[in-house]
Amino acid sequence: MQTSSNNPNEGKKVLLRVSNLKQYFPLKKKGLFVKANDGITLDIYEGETFGLVGESGCGKSTLGRTLLQLYRQTDGRTMYYGRTLDEVAPQYIEKTLRTIDKRRAKWHELQKHAQAVQKEYDAMPDGEAKYKKRNDLAHARKEENDALLDMANLIGGFVAVKDIKEPMTLFLREYSLSKQRQKVRMKRKKVQLDLDDAAFAAEKAEKEGKKATTPRQKMEGYQKILKVFDTTIEGIDAQIAAVRKQLDGLRAPHLEDPEFARYEALRDEGIDLARLTYPEIRMLRSDLQLIFQDPYSSLNPRMTVGNIIGEGLLAHGFFKRNDERMQQYIVKTMEDAGLASYFLHRFPHQFSGGQRQRIGIARSLAVKPKFVVCDEAVSALDVSIQSQIINLLYDLKQQSNLPYLFITHDLSVVKYISDRIGVMYLGNMVELAPTEELFGNPKHPYTEALMAAIPTTDIDADKELRILEGDIPSPVNPPKGCKFHTRCAHCTEICKHAVPEWVEIAPNHFVACHHPLETKE
Repeated sequence: MQTSSNNPNEGKKVLLRVSNLKQYFPLKKKGLFVKANDGITLDIYEGETFGLVGESGCGKSTLGRTLLQLYRQTDGRTMYYGRTLDEVAPQYIEKTLRTIDKRRAKWHELQKHAQAVQKEYDAMPDGEAKYKKRNDLAHARKEENDALLDMANLIGGFVAVKDIKEPMTLFLREYSLSKQRQKVRMKRKKVQLDLDDAAFAAEKAEKEGKKATTPRQKMEGYQKILKVFDTTIEGIDAQIAAVRKQLDGLRAPHLEDPEFARYEALRDEGIDLARLTYPEIRMLRSDLQLIFQDPYSSLNPRMTVGNIIGEGLLAHGFFKRNDERMQQYIVKTMEDAGLASYFLHRFPHQFSGGQRQRIGIARSLAVKPKFVVCDEAVSALDVSIQSQIINLLYDLKQQSNLPYLFITHDLSVVKYISDRIGVMYLGNMVELAPTEELFGNPKHPYTEALMAAIPTTDIDADKELRILEGDIPSPVNPPKGCKFHTRCAHCTEICKHAVPEWVEIAPNHFVACHHPLETKE
């Protein structure tokens, strides 16, 4: 994305990069799907609140759950930059490297196909047939691009080098070393947990004038084991650095080649969440958390508040069971979420809706996530309680620079809390812009219609309340071309046949529309 003065994320790092994400749910009848998300492209930055709005059934909640891989996406890419490939060492790296020759051959086939479709498209006169061929061209380009990125994200410019046997051997060596280092780090984490528990118990005993339950020799033993692990990790790091130096040596002769340089720029340290296995996704669950819409059904009625918040801490190895340190941490987390410490042993039925939602927030934030999806987190609450929860989320974000995907159908709420807003219609993102820009200059007719439907108590406002007419089409069989054309006052022939492209119409302002609205003065 380009940067400009109206970019609220200027200078920030991208945390999630979503490209052409699709999420289809099969129906009983063979060949039919509910197209809940049908080609979503967006970036989410560290520390920002990204608001997502649209009518009920447009796919907002599905998108949030798909980003977290609670639903495994049907197609597209979701690149996560909260951790490095070295830390996770996903299996798809090895699979891609070992099948690189077949993948390159397939990519060349798709290249030729896309070029043939492009020639056909260029030779056609304007009209309905060309509009339909435009969709075929977009699909061909996407297939070619996906095949390229699967390889180039990992090996860069080597996708264009004829003989790649030597670099592939080095890439596989680097992957093997990363996998070894990951296993050592996991073992080290368990020993560190034992040492932290022992140190805490010793400190407590000293304050109380009692004898430490863990002998000093045992604590020293933990420290020696940690030093061994640290030395092992340093050795593996040195080997990885040597392999990378060899790879740099193989790159050097090709850097003057424009084609090599172009593909080399596609190298990406992000983790493609869509390609991870289930155990690998579990490793990242603490990073990617969800706050549910319903504060009643989302809490286990048979568990106390302490157990509800502590469940994730135990699952992700933050503490061991029956650890006194964990109870102190849970109490601190509860207080941060506006809950009194004496609530620790109470059950969900003893709380109001707003308090239950605070419990849900504390549960999600306890594992120190790097990204949180707030799935209509205030829609089930009274208006007075909504403002309290929104202010709580805002304060927690400011304290820890925590990014949110804030899903709601209430434009007034999303305007208050969001840095940028995306507007969804029937599975597609139709507009995306900084909040002030979107409300000041909506470019998509659907965005304009949503804003016109917002009721106001300002009698001096020069605004007429207008309700968007027509029914939302079925996501099983959506309209051809632009999905909004059946309800749009600006519809022309091209809207009925050609899918509009996702373009940056102004700095940091994206829209998918054949006839974007004029800029307001």
